[in-house]
Amino acid sequence: MKNDHTSEGIDGKRRNILRGAGSAAALPLAMMGIAGAPAAQAAPADAKGGAARMTTNTVRTKDGVDIFYKDWGSGTPIVFSHGWPLSSDDWDAQMMYFVQRGFRVIAHDRRGHGRSTQVGTGHDMDHYADDLAAVVQHLDLKGAIHVGHSTGGGEVVRYLARHSQARAAKAVLIAAVPPIMVKTATNPGGLPKDVFDGIQQQVATNRAQFYRDLPSGPFYGFNRPGVKPLEGVIQNWWRQGMMGGAKAHYDGVVAFSQTDFTEDLKKITLPVLVQHGDDDQIVPYADSGVLSAKLLQKGTLKTYKGFPHGMPTTQADVINADILAFIKG
Repeated sequence: MKNDHTSEGIDGKRRNILRGAGSAAALPLAMMGIAGAPAAQAAPADAKGGAARMTTNTVRTKDGVDIFYKDWGSGTPIVFSHGWPLSSDDWDAQMMYFVQRGFRVIAHDRRGHGRSTQVGTGHDMDHYADDLAAVVQHLDLKGAIHVGHSTGGGEVVRYLARHSQARAAKAVLIAAVPPIMVKTATNPGGLPKDVFDGIQQQVATNRAQFYRDLPSGPFYGFNRPGVKPLEGVIQNWWRQGMMGGAKAHYDGVVAFSQTDFTEDLKKITLPVLVQHGDDDQIVPYADSGVLSAKLLQKGTLKTYKGFPHGMPTTQADVINADILAFIKG
């Protein structure tokens, strides 16, 4: 296991988000097709100079659930698995970065989340992994790089252990939930179960407010001294969360907190980059990223000093560059 420490200031790493803010006012006009709105830009070119494919579609699983996915560009496929309770939209900063660099980028909405079917059953890691496999098989992906954030990291780990690794080349786990989040006799450093019981209570009774409070505070580290909250980021988190179904989110708390990925991690033979911030207030660093990297056969731990749980958004420039270096390496 390798251990690499990166120290970057939190405020300084949000500059890419702020760039282009001046043109934001024109977006609603363009989206609604109002006369006089600026023309849409052409799709980025792929590695061979042709127009990159940008499509959205659905694939139906064996148990009849329609999984929404995005499929942009061409080249080596990178498949993104999002965190709870969000959607594939949470990967905008990564998908745009990599599609502009000649990669094919794919991201799906987990069952019950985003634009996928709001089914009342199957909200567990086995189903999540099987749904991911359905997308991979439907698109006939080979040599894919799998990237998972938070709950999506658990989804990637379970997918690689449960299904053949023959279609994958590498994986990246960002602030991911494995090996296991809840405190148990074998995981004394985990969080008490009543923490997750409280999250379920909030989802069941006051989800709209809870989905406002979480991104406003610990998710992005906006509750830390000197860190300025980004209102657009907070609202986008709320939007994604409220698109999904309450039942899926309620059951998903058990899936991400109580699933034990210890044996799954040991089965993975691919190179895996484990990225984790040491100020993660959602998935504590010492009991997750550090332990996962040790259990993986070819795990590399990269620690980010002061970075929060939502670092793929607030520190996208750092995270994206490190993923690119890992893929090329």
